[in-house]
Amino acid sequence: MARRIAFVNEKGGSCKTTLTVHMGAWLATTARQRVLLIDLDPQGQLGKTLGYDVSAYKRTTLELLLDDARDPALFLRRTRFENLDVILSNKSIALFPLLVASDPDRDRRLLRVVERLGDYDFILFDSPATFGTIMLNLLLAAREVIVPVNASFLALDGCAELVRTLEALPDTHGPPEPDIRLIVPTLYRPTRMADSVIERLHAHFPDRVHEEPLRYDVKMEEAQSHGLTIWEYEPHARAAGMLSRLGEQILSLGPPRASRKEAADPPAPAPRSTVVDLRGRQREL
Repeated sequence: MARRIAFVNEKGGSCKTTLTVHMGAWLATTARQRVLLIDLDPQGQLGKTLGYDVSAYKRTTLELLLDDARDPALFLRRTRFENLDVILSNKSIALFPLLVASDPDRDRRLLRVVERLGDYDFILFDSPATFGTIMLNLLLAAREVIVPVNASFLALDGCAELVRTLEALPDTHGPPEPDIRLIVPTLYRPTRMADSVIERLHAHFPDRVHEEPLRYDVKMEEAQSHGLTIWEYEPHARAAGMLSRLGEQILSLGPPRASRKEAADPPAPAPRSTVVDLRGRQREL
């Protein structure tokens, strides 16, 4: 079963799209995993970051969610990376809440879609910044949540809102709810305020804060402006190393704990993952 990971923060500017694209590319090319990216943001920046003109596509996430009868494979697009596919989004998905308003099961449309998808090791979701029907679909379809947090005081609000949302899910929609697997400080600059934010994250999420804050790197912005990942644009940039190490941690976390139903069945032995580093050397995690 694919690991289904949502990159979520109920606040914009936290690097959700950057992490979704780069972790997808790292898992597909370096860890040799089969990966699907699904964009749920009306801005469509996931596709733009990969070099697509998202406004030109009609088979987008919106159409996929609205038409249960169609084969989800029709909406997949091969990327230039081996093992990495994408389902694009654009501003049309903003109509989704209105179009499904009369459907009593509207919050589980994405879940039904991912359960019909092909054989992937990872499905990564890029999320909108606001709470609503799209976000609910995302949280009910995902099994893991990674929270990018801009290392500023106001960014803590988005993180706190997300925690409250997840805590309420079992009461409103029933179990299971996704696990917060990792908190990733982003756009870090070495200031007292940033260090204070990270200290508070460690206090609230012990053992779940990524130990290496992702520092701001102008090379990342330059890469994205060209529709490239940092490894394609400047493989020796500081951001390239930081994101590779984040990918290693996500892979090493393994799947989340089993639900009670899943725990009733004996688990199969977990295969060891072979990782190919940037110099072509193989090692096991």
